Amino acid sequence: MSFESNEYFDGNVKSIAFQTATLPATVGVMEIGEYTFGTDAYEYMTVVSGSLTVRYAGETEWKTFNAGETFEVEANSSFDVKVTVQTAYLCLYKK
Repeated sequence: MSFESNEYFDGNVKSIAFQTATLPATVGVMEIGEYTFGTDAYEYMTVVSGSLTVRYAGETEWKTFNAGETFEVEANSSFDVKVTVQTAYLCLYKK
């Protein structure tokens, strides 16, 4: 088994993909900034350290998730993220 590393947004977001016992996943870090992510699969994103302020596609309201909290994103959608401190996350993908 090998891990797949990815970098996004000029290296400001880095992740390592792996397979959990039940679902594919990534664990990664985000540098301070604002980003927009697209989704192919349904995602469960848990903040491990730091916080993420999230706005779902088509919505105007932002919601902050702190360490230990999880949010979900529909497949074939997108979400905006504001990162105010370096943040680590775990994301599970349900196909």
